[in-house]
Amino acid sequence: MWMLYAAGSALFAALTVILAKVGIQGVNSNLATAVRTLFVLVMAWVLVFATRSAGGLREISGRGWLFLALSGLATGASWLCYYRALQLGPTAPVVTIDKFSLVLTVLLAALLLKEPVGGKTLLGVVLVTVGTLVIAFA
Repeated sequence: MWMLYAAGSALFAALTVILAKVGIQGVNSNLATAVRTLFVLVMAWVLVFATRSAGGLREISGRGWLFLALSGLATGASWLCYYRALQLGPTAPVVTIDKFSLVLTVLLAALLLKEPVGGKTLLGVVLVTVGTLVIAFA
């Protein structure tokens, strides 16, 4: 089931790029990010209430709140950088460099979370890195 959600994520991420590229024309990228974030916020809370999971707020630990807050700040910084890059540059290289986060995530998970990196994953990391360089500097 997780693969279906991951595929949905990829599809919606692709739509996000195309819709954003059109939507940010003539709009300050920071303002565009804020507007987009407003819609994400509303959608997320609608889902929380629709699934009756708001009661789980009390179950989040202090550590959980801290790391969710830090993750939110990192997301905001990522979106601000992404929208500005998308506004200034061509779509394919911007998206490709953004997706290099996959390589950085694997490396950080190995270093900070002590997650194992197998041979196939390492090969994938190398291939994604090469692909990123090819597209970004084509």
